[in-house]
Amino acid sequence: MIGTDVSKAANLLLAGELVAIPTETVYGLAANALDASAVSKIYNAKQRPSFNPLIVHIANTDEVLKYVTEFSPLARQLAEAFWPGSLTILMPKNDAVPDLVTAGLPNVALRVPKHPLTLQLLSLLNFPLAAPSANISNTVSPTNARRVDQSLGDTVSYILDGGKCDVGVESTIVSVIENQVTLLREGGISKEQIEAELGVNVCTQADEKITAPGQLKKHYATQKPLFLVDDMQDALLRYQTEKVSVLLFNKIETTENQIPYLLSSDYNLSEIANNLFETMHLADEDNSEFILAERCKNEGIGRAINDRLLRASVR
Repeated sequence: MIGTDVSKAANLLLAGELVAIPTETVYGLAANALDASAVSKIYNAKQRPSFNPLIVHIANTDEVLKYVTEFSPLARQLAEAFWPGSLTILMPKNDAVPDLVTAGLPNVALRVPKHPLTLQLLSLLNFPLAAPSANISNTVSPTNARRVDQSLGDTVSYILDGGKCDVGVESTIVSVIENQVTLLREGGISKEQIEAELGVNVCTQADEKITAPGQLKKHYATQKPLFLVDDMQDALLRYQTEKVSVLLFNKIETTENQIPYLLSSDYNLSEIANNLFETMHLADEDNSEFILAERCKNEGIGRAINDRLLRASVR
């Protein structure tokens, strides 16, 4: 059921049920993060591997110390600068957070979402919400309530409809461990914004070990093949006869066999990010044989867009 009744959503969560919630990034599949039984329903509904940890959503910065052993000055600075917002901070967890939430890892991923309905919902609860994207694992994330219903159907008790998500890609994840800030996943807050706030260079994770949500190599995938190309103009010439969907960042001439999806008319990276997942859904539903996309500018939120396209693509 889809609706806007925050009290109903709160009562269902209090009863240990699953509720889909809107955030500024994508819709999340939420449960009481302190109830391992409720959290297990998230993994089951999403068909998510248990080694893939979850993000925990809290109402405000004051809630952090309830769930971590250390809230360092660097972590606090980032929280005060970017919360509510699309930055997730990985910090050492305490015993209040079930191991199932963190996939047995010693750190918990926390953020304050920037959506009025979900902030209202969190204010009615005495627990935080574990909430990965509200879709079957490894498929394209939902940025509106209809896509949640399409993916999860009756496995979720209620879908809190907050309209279209403002950002359109998941949150940026950084770890702040032992006074070191490491970028683990690109997202709605850019590396440049974080570095400007802290006045230091932010390093990136050196290995491919899963330490946070959203790090699986195959992720955000369409049902039909999606191919990343180096030069879209060249690819359009090469694939003139096949029925193909084309994700475009600016206007390019296409043939009658090519189905164009314009994510931005003037190469606006924020607009591209906002339209990315819904456009991938639409291309997946049309009558094309496969999808073509190319990397966008590797700057700001463009790196997050490229990360999602790479994880969705056929190798």
